[in-house]
Amino acid sequence: MNRSILSRARSTRTAAVAALSVAVALPALAMPSEATSTGPESPKRPGLASTDEFMNTIRDIVGFAPRTTGSVGGRRTANYVADRFRRAGLEDVHFETATSYKWTARDSSLVVGGEAIDSFPISHSLINDATTPSARTLGPQGQTGEIVDIGSGTIGTSDVKGKWVLFDLKFELPLIAMLPFTNFLWDPYLRLINPSKLFGANPYVTSQTKIVDEAQQAGALGVIGVLSDYFDSNRYHNEYHRRSPMTAPGVWITKKEGARLRSLLPSAPKATMKLTTERKAVTARTVVGFLPGTTKDTVMVQSHHDSQGPGAVEDATGTSEVIALADYYGAEAKKPGYKKRQKTMMFTTFDTHFTGYQQHQAFVKKYITDQETPYRIVANATIEHVGKHATVSQDGSLKVRDEHEPRGIFENLSLALKIKLDSAIVRNNLHTTAVLNSTLPSALLGGIPTDASFVLQAGVPTISLIAGPLYMYDDADTIDKIDQSQLRPVATFFADMLDALEKTPADRIGQSSLLSRLGTR
Repeated sequence: MNRSILSRARSTRTAAVAALSVAVALPALAMPSEATSTGPESPKRPGLASTDEFMNTIRDIVGFAPRTTGSVGGRRTANYVADRFRRAGLEDVHFETATSYKWTARDSSLVVGGEAIDSFPISHSLINDATTPSARTLGPQGQTGEIVDIGSGTIGTSDVKGKWVLFDLKFELPLIAMLPFTNFLWDPYLRLINPSKLFGANPYVTSQTKIVDEAQQAGALGVIGVLSDYFDSNRYHNEYHRRSPMTAPGVWITKKEGARLRSLLPSAPKATMKLTTERKAVTARTVVGFLPGTTKDTVMVQSHHDSQGPGAVEDATGTSEVIALADYYGAEAKKPGYKKRQKTMMFTTFDTHFTGYQQHQAFVKKYITDQETPYRIVANATIEHVGKHATVSQDGSLKVRDEHEPRGIFENLSLALKIKLDSAIVRNNLHTTAVLNSTLPSALLGGIPTDASFVLQAGVPTISLIAGPLYMYDDADTIDKIDQSQLRPVATFFADMLDALEKTPADRIGQSSLLSRLGTR
């Protein structure tokens, strides 16, 4: 399905660029200069956190890293968020728990022709299956086999049984592929009209599962993935692909190491891989807190707090946004003469984003599908990844640019709220932002590539902000990548939308049935 979207995008490349040019040129004529646009210390909503306060929260969260599910850092982060929720004045602050799996690797190496190839284990490789713990190893001597190089192609009829599959990992979803789902674009400074952004792909949707599934079905020893679309790092912490458990072993190598390995193949066609992994059942902890309204109709504010590396942009930024909004609305509720909101507000940061989304699914079952609580979730707002844009330099290094990573806001709101959302984007100057109708990608892809996917699939109207910076799954996701200038504007935008949701009757928040079927405005 992703490949069909990509093909469609390529076939309409010229028309897309022309359409984008028109779409962004007209708004630019009415815009002030970028230097005078809404800044990080705008007086709007003076009770909302300052940029310095956002950064203090982010530094606290990054200090717990790695925040993997079931780890000490993960538990400390969940406790920290719960404490911040209580200090904000939220009620019934507690953990929702579910069983997930913590994966670790050690004794990993790759040798070809007597030469060590710098490599890094593919996350969640060499496991038994989707639902059981495991402890597996290739043994003290490792496993040796012939290498079959398929490049950026597929295995097809190649004989890979008992052999290593060498492949180029491709990032398959460029920004322009989302154009068919875009119904509003705010780019007054013409930042998107360049190939590096339009045709640059994020590291979320890749060829990994297709190649790994083919290799496993064909009886391959395992895989060696060349990070051909990546910068010069092999610390690529891919997510766990829950529909395709990776029972085979595998490692990542950089594009440069891939070229060196391939130069060795004519004289040394075999590789020896060592890898030992452990997968343990652990308890995932999602933090939940409430600001009660006069009814149990509930608006949910969401991000995720877990990470596999430093996780500064993904997703200390999103967690800081949720905490800041909890602080803001909690403080409002303490003011003299405060009139209680009609809708209850739920603030939550999830676990298991990288280990299979077990907590997300358990949450949806409890709160939405089975309705085991008094709360009726009528809308969702999800915030992820406030980061700077980055590209791969000619020498292969990561080039971080002092500009926003292009971002999308997936939504399936009523027409009236769509108009308010577009206006809030302009008012807060969230430039390089596309509004994406979530109905079609959800139907085509089985969800959307955000933390809100399961809530959306359960029928809850959703506003989900997401960006896909190149470094987001890497140890390079450090504090210097945070787009500090956007931390406060993103929060004020969401505050505007949360207030709009409060004023909208619950049955008028989502798309009409006709619009849902059409997937358009």
